[in-house]
Amino acid sequence: MKDPVTARRKTGRPLSFDRDAALEKAMLAFWESGYETTSISDLTAAMGVTAPSIYAAFGDKKRLFLEAMKRYAGDPDDLEKAFADAPTARHAVADMIENAARLFTGEATPRGCLLASAVATGSKNASDVREAAAQERCVIRSIIVKRIESDIERGILPPSTRSKVLADLALAVTQGMSVLARDGADRETLLAVAHASMAGWQSQGA
Repeated sequence: MKDPVTARRKTGRPLSFDRDAALEKAMLAFWESGYETTSISDLTAAMGVTAPSIYAAFGDKKRLFLEAMKRYAGDPDDLEKAFADAPTARHAVADMIENAARLFTGEATPRGCLLASAVATGSKNASDVREAAAQERCVIRSIIVKRIESDIERGILPPSTRSKVLADLALAVTQGMSVLARDGADRETLLAVAHASMAGWQSQGA
């Protein structure tokens, strides 16, 4: 009688692999080439696993991307805590934009922002992927708005401060820096943009 374990392996049962490490590699592949352009064969090569293993561990390509995107975006609770712990909303936003400038020009990662570049497509097949990326940005926006409004209530910022405008400015600058990074802008250039963007707070009464 055949060993059942041996029999299962011979029928193509996927070997175990480090799921977390594979997800990290998938994230980098999507970050580099975008959602639709990255094929399953690209992912198997990047992750070092077979297509059946990808489907078994993550589901289809779309679900793999959504999980990779969540990994990239990080836990929103961590961002909310960072904003709450910062001396002011202005400090928190400045740190966020400067960190983005560094992330977008990392030596070991693709240039730009995964949320911006990976879903830059007009295909109807990727509409729910674009919506998921937009939702991630909405979460970030709400965290920024919440901290600005807290500073208004505490008298750190004047009542005339337009919290949503400042939050949108921060997101617009961040996404714009992603485009610049993709076009070849270096870190010094992006940090200069990040610093200049904070002048907008003063014009809003901040």
